[in-house]
Amino acid sequence: MIENHDLFHEFPEHSDIIRKLTLADDDFVKMMRDYDDVDHKIQRIEQRVEAASLMYEEELKKLRVGLKDRLYKLIVAAK
Repeated sequence: MIENHDLFHEFPEHSDIIRKLTLADDDFVKMMRDYDDVDHKIQRIEQRVEAASLMYEEELKKLRVGLKDRLYKLIVAAK
């Protein structure tokens, strides 16, 4: 089973702050879209809808982690 990595699943305790940031912070929204795009690509690879090398998949996963860390910092700062 493929895990869901969207921000609401990753940080359910911060769902209210995530919603507020999506309404008020264009940079947060852009970064969240980038995160969702990378996550979607990873899901398609994991579901074998798209073929990719292990190296490319690992690069995408590192990118996702980096984006998630940056988003988390924005979420915590907005508290």
